[in-house]
Amino acid sequence: MFEIFSILADFITYSLFGLAPASAAGKAVHFFIEDVTKIFFLLFSIIFIIGFFRSMLSPERVRRAVAGRPRAVSYPLAVGLGAVTPFCSCSSVPLFIGFLEAGIPLGVTMAFLIASPMINEVAVAVLAATLGWKVAAFYVGAGLVVGILGGLLIEALKLEKWVEEYVWKIRMGEVALPAPDSSFRARLAYAKGQVKEIAGRIWPYVLVGIGIGAVLHGYVPQDFLTRHAGASNPFAVPLAVLAGIPIYANATGVIPIAEALIDKQVPIGTVLALMMSVAAISLPEMIILRKVLKPQLIATFTGLLFVAFISVGYLFNFALG
Repeated sequence: MFEIFSILADFITYSLFGLAPASAAGKAVHFFIEDVTKIFFLLFSIIFIIGFFRSMLSPERVRRAVAGRPRAVSYPLAVGLGAVTPFCSCSSVPLFIGFLEAGIPLGVTMAFLIASPMINEVAVAVLAATLGWKVAAFYVGAGLVVGILGGLLIEALKLEKWVEEYVWKIRMGEVALPAPDSSFRARLAYAKGQVKEIAGRIWPYVLVGIGIGAVLHGYVPQDFLTRHAGASNPFAVPLAVLAGIPIYANATGVIPIAEALIDKQVPIGTVLALMMSVAAISLPEMIILRKVLKPQLIATFTGLLFVAFISVGYLFNFALG
């Protein structure tokens, strides 16, 4: 169904620009044009459709859904809601405060914060369309497991003392919110607003990601990546996790890079580790969370996820190698 984007890229790259298909420039430009048209078409379409059906979901509803649940229910529910909510890193602080104020345990709150940036339905749909449902399923499954285990470990370590004191003193209370408009027209308006808000926020990172993917696809020799990022290099997975930390993007923005790396035969576990690192433990994300977490908890949180992502990478490389 996406053949039209490849045909369009063929026409622009080889007919209009006159580039040779076997040349590095031809490969890079073709990759860039095909991915820009395909990924942005998917972004706009999927955000609109999902936004229409998710128009009744708000941060307050998410908080109420998790509050008061037993651990066996709250952890899967937290990571599940984290996976289907569009809240960005800028929403982390108010959501974090709201969860704790509602009596939701710190571990459950952290499980939500792990899953929310790593997994979202837009990224999963784009990932499935570009790399296949198998890769998308691996990514989602690993993200959900990491979210639950990370939250459980943080709760077991009893790290509440490393949450900033002012957070515990806040009493947001129950606010009487007006009933949302659930009419068809209102849902359409909400869906359009979601496209404008979400796509408007992430498009630069997606474009940069596609550009990096195009360079990798066209100009970086396969033997170079195989030698440095392939299964023969035992340090490839931790290096991939480290490489993701300074990058500020979301899961959608790193998909074109993952696509180019997989095309170059980089093992799937190494690619998944990079994607998770970019989405969940990037430096900007940690700077935002510093507003509510003390440095000790930031370091513990980052360390746990660092080890988890490396473990996921090695596990998938071993299982699928």
